[in-house]
Amino acid sequence: MAPFSARLLTWFDVHGRHDLPWQHPRTPYRVWVSEVMLQQTQVATVIDYFNRFMERFPRLEDLAAASIDEVLALWSGLGYYARARNLHAAARVMAQQGIPETLAHWLALPGVGSSTAAAIMAQAFDEPATILDGNVKRVIARHAGIDTPIEQSATVQALYQVAKEYTPDARFADYTQAIMDLGATCCTRTQPECGRCPVAEDCVARQTDRVDALPARRRRVTVPTRAGTFYLIQDSARRVLLVRRPPTGIWGGLWCLPEPESLPSWAAEGPALADECPTLDFQHRFTHFILSATVLRLRLDAEDVQALPPEETCWLDLVEYRQDMIQLGLPKPIQRLLMTEALEVVCPHMPREPDRAGKPSEGQSGTA
Repeated sequence: MAPFSARLLTWFDVHGRHDLPWQHPRTPYRVWVSEVMLQQTQVATVIDYFNRFMERFPRLEDLAAASIDEVLALWSGLGYYARARNLHAAARVMAQQGIPETLAHWLALPGVGSSTAAAIMAQAFDEPATILDGNVKRVIARHAGIDTPIEQSATVQALYQVAKEYTPDARFADYTQAIMDLGATCCTRTQPECGRCPVAEDCVARQTDRVDALPARRRRVTVPTRAGTFYLIQDSARRVLLVRRPPTGIWGGLWCLPEPESLPSWAAEGPALADECPTLDFQHRFTHFILSATVLRLRLDAEDVQALPPEETCWLDLVEYRQDMIQLGLPKPIQRLLMTEALEVVCPHMPREPDRAGKPSEGQSGTA
């Protein structure tokens, strides 16, 4: 029987993905951006974001010279926003020091872990490297029959050792793409197509009828729901107040509607908040919890506008909302909410879309 890598590469030459945008050209800069975007995100989702990112930042120098707001605006909706902040920070380091050519130097950059660094070395430089992203973990766990919970550090070490043994002595870029493609298109999490898998013959999971059981995971915990409150604060011109969120935590560094805890710094001397009423509630699912948010509409008197501090605040003009939103990094559920509000300003008599029951929606924007 041919080695694992030989069978996989033969399959890849015919069935692998050879037309991904970061493969043409496959430069270190483009590979790095794609690998950061692909952290915990599927290829199908990343492609459009990558293309828009490259259109705006075709060179490393363009990304390094951009503001963080420009970067976050293009990242909006891709999630895990620390990736965007780290990407921007790393670009500025590389603009000064040059693009790394060794694994150790890639690992020294913000947001580049061991699997990402290995993928960059293999994909961009065709150097031997062992990757261990989600797809590869699944392929290796099934093929080698590793049945301990995949979240455990001992399991990760075992997977890494097998993955390293399977790595060939040549064609590192192709092999890295091949094993990721196998996990993404054939050895999938559900309904894997073992009949067309090039390494199914000696797959332990298939031999022992455990394909659906591997990789093993700890018992799932029910995702909790957390309540949140946001304020849609408008002045007499119907502009909306936005505040920049802290750099860490959910939606880190993005512009957002203020929450109650972001008001005390200026509310004591600032505007009297009035005409409070619920509007446009929404839900948004994060990895570890579901946010159930209530949005309260507040008005500002004209003389109170000047009382607001300029630091970390800005005003969004709903009449010009399309252009403004392009230039700002906004969380997707907040962006959708504001677009709905903008339609109310531009077309105040436009009826709301009916809900699934065929009745007019009463302020529910749906799950983001």
